[in-house]
Amino acid sequence: MSTWDYEIFWKEALNQIRQELGEHEFAMWFNMEYLHSTEKEIVVAVPSSFYRDQVTMRYKNLIEGKLHELAGKDLKVIFEVRPRNKDVSPASQSIKENGHSTNNEISSPKTPKTEQISVPKKDPHPQLRQDYTFDNYVIGDNNSFAANAAIAIAKNPGGAYNPFLVYGGVGLGKTHLMQAIGNYIHQNSNARIIYITAENFTNEFIQAIQANKTAAFKNKYRFVDILLIDDIHFLQKKNETQEELFHTFNALYDANKQMVFTCDRPVSELKNLSDRLRSRFERGLTVDLQPPNYETRYAILQKKAESRGVQIPKEVLELISRNVTSNVRDLEAALTKLIAYAELVGKPITIEVAQQHLKDVFASPKQTNMSIEVIQRVVADYFSLSINDLRGKKRTQNIVLARQLAMYIGREITEYSTTELGMEFGGRDHTTVMHACQKIEEKLRSDPSLDPILQKLIRDIKDYSTKN
Repeated sequence: MSTWDYEIFWKEALNQIRQELGEHEFAMWFNMEYLHSTEKEIVVAVPSSFYRDQVTMRYKNLIEGKLHELAGKDLKVIFEVRPRNKDVSPASQSIKENGHSTNNEISSPKTPKTEQISVPKKDPHPQLRQDYTFDNYVIGDNNSFAANAAIAIAKNPGGAYNPFLVYGGVGLGKTHLMQAIGNYIHQNSNARIIYITAENFTNEFIQAIQANKTAAFKNKYRFVDILLIDDIHFLQKKNETQEELFHTFNALYDANKQMVFTCDRPVSELKNLSDRLRSRFERGLTVDLQPPNYETRYAILQKKAESRGVQIPKEVLELISRNVTSNVRDLEAALTKLIAYAELVGKPITIEVAQQHLKDVFASPKQTNMSIEVIQRVVADYFSLSINDLRGKKRTQNIVLARQLAMYIGREITEYSTTELGMEFGGRDHTTVMHACQKIEEKLRSDPSLDPILQKLIRDIKDYSTKN
């Protein structure tokens, strides 16, 4: 073995990873070849840039950790793209030399209109994802108000829509929209921009207190031009952090500096949040993001496929659009799985391939329902109530039954935990959801008339999700 030949460590690292991941996952993602090594690096060949990006994101830390254990030193893994003819998939054949797809067959049944913003080239902002731009954000009926408001804010920060708060469920594009605002402003001005999650804001504040550096912390956040804080629901019960953010908010608001926040629910439903901070969040424009409808889901998949230079048949896009109804994140995951198959196996993506490899995704309970709000809306309409009745504190007989049914259905046809369900129903404790499920089970055994109602509600919920 030469001085810097680490191939023996590489092979042993892969052997251990194979045992941990299992043969199926290992075979899919570890189609790579050892090339050579230097004192601090191991260079391996991978078949495509898409493959390189996916392996880097999923497994690079795991591989380098194994190598450190075996070699006793830090070794960086470099993935070098070296396409092999037998591994080049038909899915990647559509990429021209200029990187654009040659596929002209894909057309959306109804592609939502979008307002495109041309952004000049500039070094990316270190805290923002480069791909989170307005150009990459597909606008449909579910998000048009939020998207157009975001574009208006990006063009005139600190103006009429300040603060701007976007709320909605997981994977609906809240962070994308927030960072698109930041990216556009960064590209078109010299504004000082900070993007941070509420959790990291809290941790940084705690560290500042411990290090007696609160003055520096205050100066950092109270003298920016654009403040973007993600997931403010994390601030519940964080009283000192809430106090600090309240004063930061006032300083920025008085200076006409733009603030953008995201949350997983309306601010009015956040518990353990000070009234004065809640009133600040609600002072500007608040918008919600709904799960995308069929046309928007199709347009999203089409845009993602084109951006990756991959040719996917129209009927496959339609199949995914019909069956993955939960959120944008799940749509992208399904598409990534198909592209990975095409890259690694070297076969075209067909309707049969999609049905086979996405059957578990399509059968997931999460895809039978778009959100807890859909359940609440259908149940509330059936009992002639409002969603606020189900989320509120009223305990009249008809409201209690409707609320318990909605909780029970949520537990049966979604992947939400009892804790998550409790939060969706006005911040209730998980034991309340468990009690509701028990009550409905008891009533189903004692009252034969309840089961037809339950089954009708579930059918209506699924129909609503499919149509939207």
